[in-house]
Formats: sequence, structure tokens, C-alpha cells
Amino acid sequence: MRLFTMMGFVVAVFAIAGMIKGTIGLGLPAVSMGLLSLVMSPFQAATLLIIPSMVTNFWQLFAEGHVGRLVRRFYPLLLGIIIGSIWSIFPTLGHSQGIFHSEALLGGMLALYGVYGLFSKNMPDLSPHEKWLSPIVGYLGGALTVATGVVVIPVVPYLQSLQLKRDDLVQSLGLAFTVSTVCLAVYLHLNPVENTPINYQLSMIALLPALIGMWAGTKIRYRIPEQKFRKVFFLGLIIFGMYSVIHQFGWI
Repeated sequence: MRLFTMMGFVVAVFAIAGMIKGTIGLGLPAVSMGLLSLVMSPFQAATLLIIPSMVTNFWQLFAEGHVGRLVRRFYPLLLGIIIGSIWSIFPTLGHSQGIFHSEALLGGMLALYGVYGLFSKNMPDLSPHEKWLSPIVGYLGGALTVATGVVVIPVVPYLQSLQLKRDDLVQSLGLAFTVSTVCLAVYLHLNPVENTPINYQLSMIALLPALIGMWAGTKIRYRIPEQKFRKVFFLGLIIFGMYSVIHQFGWI
């Protein structure tokens, strides 16, 4: 893909992903990784995600304050994410083979995320088990982050199961996303793939459309029913994720 065509595609992808995040509060990494992987490797897609994801996650994390209190509560989860990103049980980005190829893992993650989003109306209360669940969930989240470039399963469902207040949930997700993104950035820098340079310039270019998309998404939120938009979004993730898995195995 030629340079200007690639730049145009990247801008469009992050504008769409930012719009979805602005509308329903999530989805920027999942959407951008899924769409970018159509034209490039997951390793390349993950490198472009670093700066837009980092900035939007910091925005989400520090919007309300109380960050220190959340760090003290969730440090076992955060330590698990760090350890999982260092010693992943899954084949990592750019170094995977067979049925555990990054594209297949990413597609499976997106499909699971979509199923969860469609059917998770009443999550069980896992807060009584938080002490021992947090490091396990964190480890799996970190391991899957360096394998797919996306931190979703199981971190998002887990945090939503702790019965947090809305602002605490939003900030907790921002905290987990921020730590995961830092770990992913360090991993990508320390484990380069041959002939796949990290393009920080293009990642910086992707930040502006992501922010514009988020702004537009906040406007859209008040014009269309959010629940309807969420259903379409998660259904799309299921279809796209299943397509990615099937395509990776050469069945279509």
C-alpha cells in the first residue's frame, strides 16, 4: 500500500475508532487493531496504536482524580499485567505460529469481546474474591496484550464485575489500559520484528483523528440511542472477529 493511501487509511480507522470510543466509552484499541490488521501485520498495527491509545487512556484516567486510591486498590491487577507482558504464555506479536497466530488470537479476542458486550447484562459480583482474582486476571490480560495488541479479555469483564461506581469503573479501566499500553510499548521496542520498524510519526499522526473522532462521538451520543449503537458495535465485533479467525486458517 502506497504511503499516502496508507496514511489516509490510518486516519480513517482512528477517526472511526475514536468516534466509537466517544460514543460508548470504549472500543478504540479493538476497532483500530481489527481494521488495521486487514492491511498490515498485528505488530505494525500495534505500533500505530501506542500514542493514540496512551493519550486517550491518560485522559480517561486523570479526568476525575483519586488515581492514588485506585492504584492502592488495584496494584495486584497492575503487577499481574506487567508480569504477563514479560512472561506471556501465548505466542507474542510478530513471533507466533500455527493456530496461535496473532491474527487468529486477535480475531478470537474481538469475537469474545462482542459476545460479552451483547449478553453481559447482569455480571456476577466478584468483589469478595478480588484479592486472589486480581493478579490472575492481570497476568492473563498482560499476556494477551503482547499477543494481540488489545487488552480486553478478561480485564474489562472482571472490573465490571466488581460493582464499582461509574466514575471509579471508568478510571479503573483507564488505569488498566494505561499500564497495559505502557507494557505493550516497552515490549514492541524491545522485541522488534525484522523489516517492521516502529513508525512513531504515523502513530502521532493517528492521534489527531482519534481525538476528533472522540469529540464527534460525544455529539453522536446525544442523537442516537446508546443501547442500539452498542448492539450494532458488538455484533460487528463478533462478525469481524470470526471472519479474522476463519480467514487466518484459509477457510475463505
